[in-house]
Amino acid sequence: MFNRRELIGGGAAGAALLLAGNAHAAKRTLDVAYVNGTVWTGLPGAARQTAIGIIGDRIAAVGAAAVRAATGKMTRIVDLGGAFVTPGFIDAHTHFLTGSKLLSQPNLREAKSPQEFARIVGEAAKTLKPGQWLQGGSWDAELWGGELPSKGWMDPVTPDTPVAVQRLDLHMLALNSVALKLAGIDRNTPDVPGGVIVRDKNGEPTGILKDAAMELVNRAIPAPTQAEKEETVRKGIAHGLSKGVTQVHTTELDWITHETLRGLRAKGETDMRFYSFVPLQDWQKLLALVKAEGRGDDWVRWGGLKLQYDGSLGSRTAMFYKPYDDAPDNSGFPIHKQADVLQWATDADAAGLQITIHGIGDKANDEILDIFAKVAAKNGSHDRRFRIEHAQHLTQAAIPRFAKQKVIASVQPYHAIDDGRWAIQRVGAERLKGTYAFRSLIDSGARVSFGSDWPVAPLDPLTGVAAAVFRQTIDGANPGGWLPEQKLTVDQALHAYTATNAFSGFQDDRIGLIRPGMLADFTVIDTDLFKADAKQITDAKVLRTVVNGKQRFGEGSEV
Repeated sequence: MFNRRELIGGGAAGAALLLAGNAHAAKRTLDVAYVNGTVWTGLPGAARQTAIGIIGDRIAAVGAAAVRAATGKMTRIVDLGGAFVTPGFIDAHTHFLTGSKLLSQPNLREAKSPQEFARIVGEAAKTLKPGQWLQGGSWDAELWGGELPSKGWMDPVTPDTPVAVQRLDLHMLALNSVALKLAGIDRNTPDVPGGVIVRDKNGEPTGILKDAAMELVNRAIPAPTQAEKEETVRKGIAHGLSKGVTQVHTTELDWITHETLRGLRAKGETDMRFYSFVPLQDWQKLLALVKAEGRGDDWVRWGGLKLQYDGSLGSRTAMFYKPYDDAPDNSGFPIHKQADVLQWATDADAAGLQITIHGIGDKANDEILDIFAKVAAKNGSHDRRFRIEHAQHLTQAAIPRFAKQKVIASVQPYHAIDDGRWAIQRVGAERLKGTYAFRSLIDSGARVSFGSDWPVAPLDPLTGVAAAVFRQTIDGANPGGWLPEQKLTVDQALHAYTATNAFSGFQDDRIGLIRPGMLADFTVIDTDLFKADAKQITDAKVLRTVVNGKQRFGEGSEV
């Protein structure tokens, strides 16, 4: 049995980060001491520590000696049993409300054939009330050879139920005939700028909508109530905390998630932190909100804008210089006019708002970098922290531009081990040299932040770390790593999920590291990630998630 002194002991090796006059320690002794851990602080070159002390919502001491010196009779001591500790994971790219909905919707990622697709849809439809829409999805046509779903697959099992299920990348919807009718889509419906209504040889809609065309059906789906949305988000928060996530950035193209989060925050702490992005085109509306109410707080913050410049690789709507290898009549397309994007970005940047733009194809990324360069030249130097979401396929000339222009590459490592199964079919071996080029970007001096794109990929930073470090595709075909020259170290991957993500959200002064004075956000894991292989990292379990000084997931949670 340990006594208090043995639990917080450690000698000189544990004294690397002392309180050194920290204001929190001067007030009172520690509220909580987490001891007997293996603490990766995120500080460059810092030694591992064994203890963290908390006062209120802040880290007040790090290292066994510092924690021991600040421990009092009322300090609650938590023995970590040697577990690995990292700053709280931040996910820089999620579609949080959508992902939260999918927790209770049918998962078509399990469908390996058209027959399984239809079976899952049919069984899910039986559980719904009459007239209720069947949504969800995450289907992946590559699992059954690439043929896109059609209304003909679903109509026999959903004669009265409207169905709108999304591809896993969120860039395509598959509709049945009931949904097409309710949305008013038929052979006479024109294509939408920035989108495609897929048609058969007779000109009839097949049920597939791409990118901007999806809005045609979204308008027809009844909106949930505010209470329903808040309850959905609470389920997503619980899920994220179980994965060690302490904050997410919600990179949305509407205001629905933003308003849901504001409503939730009005009721108290949200347990997980949020940084909310809204559409770039609405920069004036966001500016008015900032002037009237500020930028929120460290639970729900805003001030960022997002725009989708092109589509996705899987949907063949990402914009490339050359046509797709497997679709020689198609090179993708822009969602918006370049001149419009330049004007919106120039005005929003001049107003002091942060801007991030979705870029997948090589041409799209070049054009976004050009836009950012023009905006910076016109508006002058300031701390703007431009981001490109995905930065997925880059020309060799584009890679050094990120560092030179101080543009953050906000990437999603799981996509590499997912798309790596089939990306070569789309763009060929030569263009893959700039695909998911995480190591090249970091080596060039760029800041690389990590996210999931949930629900496109799991809301699970551990799978992301394994993907970035080992790059083993999920089909098992690349045990040595897909494009292995782009592998990262565990240290680099963890920094991308913590300190760099804090920087990318203008919070590097208070989260992303374990050091005195920072907000007490950290994650406790049962496996030392620096000593684990890919499977061990993926299979590792989160034991505790602490946010704002309170344990919000794990045994003995306080909320």
